[in-house]
Amino acid sequence: QVQVVESGGGLVQPGGSLRLSCATSESTFPFTINTMGWYRQAPGKQRELVASATRDGSTKYEDSVKGRFTIVADMAKNTVHLQMNSLKPEDTAVYYCNVDLQSDYTNDPYEYWGQGTQVTVSS
Repeated sequence: QVQVVESGGGLVQPGGSLRLSCATSESTFPFTINTMGWYRQAPGKQRELVASATRDGSTKYEDSVKGRFTIVADMAKNTVHLQMNSLKPEDTAVYYCNVDLQSDYTNDPYEYWGQGTQVTVSS
């Protein structure tokens, strides 16, 4: 069982910045991480992908955060960070870290989630 631990949420004023961090609690052997990402879920809305990074270095962003958020993943250290700048009230949500892995022996996929961290953007 892989533990996914998040940190860095909080309350910030519009235009401010926050940095979210996520790490697995231990080595993921015998699994290989393929993708690490951040999702968010606002009250009354579905969970949506915010940003993701793959092992080959490619990244993906939700349109509304492009140019404001930056995802940085270190697959060797099993960590991923989300730098959030120019925050807006509509960014308010619970942010979840997601880790997609693959078994080194069977190639079966696995997915783990963090417990979520609250981000509130308000004056």
